[in-house]
Amino acid sequence: MRSIVYYLREFLRPEWIRKFFFAKTAPLETPSYFKDYPSLTGNECVACLSCMMICPAPDAIAVLRTRDGWEPEIYPGHCVRCGLCVEACPEAVLASGRILDVTSRDGTALWSWYRLEVDDTLCMRCGNCCVSCPVNRKIDQQLAGSGTSSSDEVIMRVEGGRVRVIHEEKCTGCKTCELNCPNGAIRVARMVEGVQIAEAEA
Repeated sequence: MRSIVYYLREFLRPEWIRKFFFAKTAPLETPSYFKDYPSLTGNECVACLSCMMICPAPDAIAVLRTRDGWEPEIYPGHCVRCGLCVEACPEAVLASGRILDVTSRDGTALWSWYRLEVDDTLCMRCGNCCVSCPVNRKIDQQLAGSGTSSSDEVIMRVEGGRVRVIHEEKCTGCKTCELNCPNGAIRVARMVEGVQIAEAEA
């Protein structure tokens, strides 16, 4: 009983009541380094799709055609606010926190490319990957249904009883070949490297 009386007396002190009901906290301020969901800067999008290619979160961003051209759309339910799309965009179409200021100050950029890996133990040489590749079809319109090609400019072709990757640097990362392989024998791996802009131009 004594303890209850003690607590009642403690909590009913005017000073405690005043502090409890009139408590004030410092106003919340967003720190300069906070990365919110990417927003549009107003710069023109050229639909290079670098933002979509580098995004690690599935379905977080899509570049959509509008009346005036192209525009990236961010889906907050999927976006993890990593800011990679902001860094990868060559036209500074997106902004988030102080990313653009820092990359401009430091002269840094992201350089990405794609690596094609074919598992010969799973590949059955059907040629689906070669035929479905949009870059291959554009280069060699006479690409055979078996995936063979007489052109040395295609990304890959069936040659000598196996899929041979010739021009990996032409891959755009669309993963059409990976999606059309019935055995899951081909994998498109995205490679990203941070570079100094001065070094990249040199």
